[in-house]
Amino acid sequence: MTQTLVEPKVKVDRKWQLWIDGKFEDGESERELYNPATGKVLTKVSEASTKQVEKAIKAARKAFDKGPWPRLTAQERSHFLFKIADKIEEHKEELAQLETMNGGKPIRESRYDVADAANCFRYYAGLVTKPSGQQVDVPAPSFTTIVREPIGVCGQIIPWNFPLLMAAWKLAPALAAGNTCVLKPSEYTPLTAIRLAEILSELELPNGVVNIVLGAGPSVGQPIAESTLVDKIAFTGSVKTGKLIASSALTNLKKVTLELGGKSPMVVFSDFDLDIAVDYALFAIYCNAGQVCSAGSRMIVEENIYDDFVKKMSARAKKIKVGAGLDENTEMGPLVSESQLKRVMEYIEIGKKEGAKLEVGGDRPTNKELGNGYFVSPTIFSNVKPDMRIAQEEIFGPVVVVEKFKTEEEAIELANDSQYGLAGAVFSNDITRAHRVVKAIRAGITWVNVYHNTYAECPWGGYKQSGWGRELGVAGLEAYTELKQININLDPQPVGWFAE
Repeated sequence: MTQTLVEPKVKVDRKWQLWIDGKFEDGESERELYNPATGKVLTKVSEASTKQVEKAIKAARKAFDKGPWPRLTAQERSHFLFKIADKIEEHKEELAQLETMNGGKPIRESRYDVADAANCFRYYAGLVTKPSGQQVDVPAPSFTTIVREPIGVCGQIIPWNFPLLMAAWKLAPALAAGNTCVLKPSEYTPLTAIRLAEILSELELPNGVVNIVLGAGPSVGQPIAESTLVDKIAFTGSVKTGKLIASSALTNLKKVTLELGGKSPMVVFSDFDLDIAVDYALFAIYCNAGQVCSAGSRMIVEENIYDDFVKKMSARAKKIKVGAGLDENTEMGPLVSESQLKRVMEYIEIGKKEGAKLEVGGDRPTNKELGNGYFVSPTIFSNVKPDMRIAQEEIFGPVVVVEKFKTEEEAIELANDSQYGLAGAVFSNDITRAHRVVKAIRAGITWVNVYHNTYAECPWGGYKQSGWGRELGVAGLEAYTELKQININLDPQPVGWFAE
């Protein structure tokens, strides 16, 4: 298949700066970013010093305590969010290309992500104007209401696998609720976040309402998590880092939302169409090269179709077009970084040593086009035992394990045999059984006869060590609010509790 490269609409050889208190400024240091498809330097970006992080936090604090944003009506904030969505759509191809060049994913996936980001802003623009309070029927002459108010300054730390979309998931509900924000994108993929800052600056968002600081976790993320001027921290990433952030947040008992890892099961019963199941299995694990927190990285397949499933999935996996993301024909791109490439290859070696059978993949493409990029071939392990590391630990790459079950009870047990509980799916034509099994799976996001469907209207988050709280949906907006009860005496009279 010949290359069909997209027409470039974005320039990366330019200044990429911090955005603090409504102004762009250089950081104290610079970081080189690499094109995952080539392994070559893509561009350089500024990185914030600790003082600049503190400056951003203080700007957000001032904007919340004294600025206009929290005091705008819901309708006025909604208007801003609609304009943000319109601007994202106006620059959709530029943002998609930037996402692909920085993160490596196929351009078709980046286009979906950009559209989803715009949709997220539109959803919260609409939701925030809907009734959210409550009037309580209490004895007269009291009048009691329950209202939701913005939390305050929100520190938001996002990952590298969906840079623009994760920024939208964090910023849209926070801004809709009337908060101010300090956003830290991943040090690997900050470009679309900076471009979003430029879009926000064009819309004349009040100074300090959104601040974007670049850099690594210890130098930028940790000061945000520890700051007593920050009222809430929202993080998406690894369990290890999530625990550190939760610990740091104890400085002032700030509110915490954590969306962490997954090792999600896809349970396939023998009554389901095998070819359709294989098709969904490929989508579940190889979308974004497996760098998805909810990826279907554990196939749990009924024993009487197990061999055929592995054979068909392996044959299909070999045909996946692996290549640079800007090639329109590419179906799976590279991993995000050299360090992630090393991690995935280490797990493949672990799987071999543990005794699992490598059915396909497990290597890096060596041809001239891909040899210098961070590519890993689609990989499948069969004959996997539940206690193997490759079955228990999140690999975050295009590596899937296929386990076998005999009974429904065993399928449920295998599905729940994990420290994680983010997502899971069941494939069966017996809808009663499918519903029974999916109800038994201990996960926050579940599907029946489908995979990866994600809606801004529905809560996103997991059980167990997959995190705290929920993003998206009504729950995602409520996570950026405080509950307050207001009691009003409509007929003040002496209380008479104590004698005169």
